[in-house]
Amino acid sequence: MSHLMNTYARLPIAFTRGEGVWLWDEAGRRYLDALAGIAVNGLGHAHPRLVKAIADQAGQLIHTSNIYRVLRQEQLADRLCALSGMAQAFFCSSGAEANEAAIKLARLYGHQRGVEIPTIIVMEKAWHGRTIATLSATGSRKAQAGFEPLVAGFVRVPYNDLDAVRAVAEHHRNIVAVLLEPIQGEGGINVADVAYQQGLYALCRERGWLYMLDEVQSGIGRTGSWFAFEHAGVKPDVMALAKGLGSGVPIGACLANGAAADVFKPGNHGTTFGGGPLVCAAALATLDIMVDEGLLANAARQGARLKSALEAGLSGVAGVVEIRGQGLMLGIELDRPCGEIVKQALEQSLLVNVTSDNVVRLLPPLILEDAHTDEIVAILVPIIKRFLGA
Repeated sequence: MSHLMNTYARLPIAFTRGEGVWLWDEAGRRYLDALAGIAVNGLGHAHPRLVKAIADQAGQLIHTSNIYRVLRQEQLADRLCALSGMAQAFFCSSGAEANEAAIKLARLYGHQRGVEIPTIIVMEKAWHGRTIATLSATGSRKAQAGFEPLVAGFVRVPYNDLDAVRAVAEHHRNIVAVLLEPIQGEGGINVADVAYQQGLYALCRERGWLYMLDEVQSGIGRTGSWFAFEHAGVKPDVMALAKGLGSGVPIGACLANGAAADVFKPGNHGTTFGGGPLVCAAALATLDIMVDEGLLANAARQGARLKSALEAGLSGVAGVVEIRGQGLMLGIELDRPCGEIVKQALEQSLLVNVTSDNVVRLLPPLILEDAHTDEIVAILVPIIKRFLGA
């Protein structure tokens, strides 16, 4: 009997090693990883430069705490702000913590402006984390059930509906921010329209709200750009990052710009582990490798190849609703729950995921090559066809 707390319905498989896009289980069987630890392992597995950077840093210094300056943290903040155009960075250990920091920042921003009950507009089907505050911001009743009372201070509107946000603006005087995923990951790979993002940004400027983006899943090259907001050309006031930033080492970041960069003061927020030398060394190595190996361009190219091949292979198949996404963040929506596809793919040595009950989610490593992309399609398309009875 396992002593692990019963929080996951785990698949009956354990991996013992990885290399590139491949993982091996206890029996030595090889699997093509098209999930990348849920958009975490952008460099694939055991990238030699990443391994060396982690080992070298571990041999020098792992942790000192934020009571002192952390040189690697300062270097990483400089690097991320240069890439994003943001002004400041706070480091933590997960995406949920990065979003918690954003929520706290927005509330303090509101109080500093005399708003007694600062309120944040969030979206239906959003996913921002499992802490009580981020769970309250998340748009999943299934995830929230049993954890009431939830945290107040959120108003929920439909995704991609600017008129709904305008209506909230007219009836709620306590709004201080909008929190948006440019691409909803757990919600089903839903992509925010460019015009919608630009309209939200304009409304935030008009109303004095903070425009906050959750790029925990979509950031760090996943969509073919460093950040998904670049596709819409509007820079956020606050942005949460995690997942791919450390290539498997747990690190999150909350970036701020403009008025948002002046909100926190010493004592307002903090963390024991966040931004330590080891995780920052991994993140710096990740960014360097991505540049040196051209992984942003590769994510865009392989994403287009994968999406095009899936569309061709599933064209006219009854039950396929839509294939959508950007770069290597893709979803295949079916007209019925399809969780069993995960096990069927596993049986054929392919790792995929199903989210929002009926969306097959693909988040392969950014190092994907043509042959890998073609193999994903060759395995997955027949599985989906059989599942749909086509």
